[in-house]
Amino acid sequence: MEDDRILERERYQMEQIRELESEELQVEEVDEESSDDETNYRSSGGASASGEFTYNTSLAALHSYLGDVEDTHNRLAFLDGGAVLNVPLFYLEGVVLFPEATLPLRVIQPNFIASVERALRQVDAPYTIGVIRVYKDPNNGRMKLATTGTTAEIRQYRHLEDGSVNVVTRGQQRFRLRRRWMDVEGSPCGEIQIVKEDLPLRTPREAVGRLTPLSIFRSNVHSQIPPINRSRADQYGFGNENDSDAMSEESFESELSPTERRLHQSALVSCDMLDESASSDDENIEQQFRIQPARSPFDSFRRSFSMGKNQEVDGVKLALGKRSMPTDNTWKKYSLNQFREAPRAFLPSWVYQMYDSYSLAQRAAGRWKQIVRAPSMDSYIMKPDLLSFHIASKMPVSESTRQELLEIDGISYRLRREIELLESFDCVRCRSCETLIAKRSNMLVMSSEGPLGAYVNPHGYVHEIMTLFKANGLAVIGNPVKEYSWFPGYAWTIAECATCETQLGWLFTATKKKLKPRSFWGIRSSQVADDSR
Repeated sequence: MEDDRILERERYQMEQIRELESEELQVEEVDEESSDDETNYRSSGGASASGEFTYNTSLAALHSYLGDVEDTHNRLAFLDGGAVLNVPLFYLEGVVLFPEATLPLRVIQPNFIASVERALRQVDAPYTIGVIRVYKDPNNGRMKLATTGTTAEIRQYRHLEDGSVNVVTRGQQRFRLRRRWMDVEGSPCGEIQIVKEDLPLRTPREAVGRLTPLSIFRSNVHSQIPPINRSRADQYGFGNENDSDAMSEESFESELSPTERRLHQSALVSCDMLDESASSDDENIEQQFRIQPARSPFDSFRRSFSMGKNQEVDGVKLALGKRSMPTDNTWKKYSLNQFREAPRAFLPSWVYQMYDSYSLAQRAAGRWKQIVRAPSMDSYIMKPDLLSFHIASKMPVSESTRQELLEIDGISYRLRREIELLESFDCVRCRSCETLIAKRSNMLVMSSEGPLGAYVNPHGYVHEIMTLFKANGLAVIGNPVKEYSWFPGYAWTIAECATCETQLGWLFTATKKKLKPRSFWGIRSSQVADDSR
């Protein structure tokens, strides 16, 4: 039933595309949007059809310009981290593919067509290719290959009459390129090693809020652990203490993955075993030390050293004062278990939250909602690994910055860098001449996949573009073209930097009057300056 609903929705979307394409091309002159239009675009974020925004953003994500494509079957499951395999390689300039991101391809060159054919029939990694970013070295102008890439699974493909192939792929797993070569058919191939991704880090719940003493692990740990009087928001570092939202150990473990739950329980057992092994020494220690019960162990410890200079205890010389050692009559029995009442967290809670993947995921999703607004990242908060890749694949920053995010090992480190970029990202500048093109507030989401996405032109070149409702310093070259538009219902025109005449992207103009927005810009991420502050 669910598949039928999906097919019905896709048929409806295709009917909308045909209706848009059947409209007569009506291109109006592009004027600066009024302040009211800017307010409407900014408030909607390009994600809804309310107000002045009427475009269906799901149409662009279909890549209908590729024509009808067939689904693949018997796809490869995820590979274990560290696995080594040989796959066909695709070198793409200006493109950084992340896991879970969509990558359309129009394959025209014979050697890359052979690569697609090989991927469709290979046994070890069926329907899998390796995507590597190629870029020009700024020092000597030579082309270089990145050493970290992403495997892409061929989800849909179509053989055309001219011999070319249209393909829709989806990013799967990061890999390191070990070596590469050309096979007998001239297809680029490589030996790759799948990156072993880390598990999301969770701050020990005793490290924030009310600290739990070590003695809870003596026996029956699950029943003796008191609930933490903190709401879910406070658990991730947002909100205040709230007794009504107390979180028990059982509810805490219920949110863990099976792997995390095993690690958590093994840690509890280890602490319990450590506590039991130390309990046999309690009697000996109790016989040697008698401490006043009304004072804390640390206060008694301090008092015990208020003795004369060069005094000795167990052969150790002490010189911490001139007062005499307390007599035996002042000591009372004190169990070593009292020392276990000390909290186990030795750093402030914010130190732990710096590396808590779930706290960072909530911060990143909240920051994304403030700046980009759409698509929503709330559903990924409990999946920090997917969220880190999801934001990286859609963040409207330069190509080299996105490659930096791809190469980061560690979910927490990647999320922290993304939060930093979201907070600092403000301006879009031309890579060649540093001319200011747009500001962060000019972003417009025209695809359900986000403000940045990959699209392929009829000549096989893949472009990652960020969409803006307003841009400055651009010159439009040529007449609007309706054919092969990435956004159904819009005609495209080449746009160059007015200062250095570098092609920065395209102007997209509505082909019918009721379509809103009337126009917007698509800027190539490969032509955006690295420093976007």
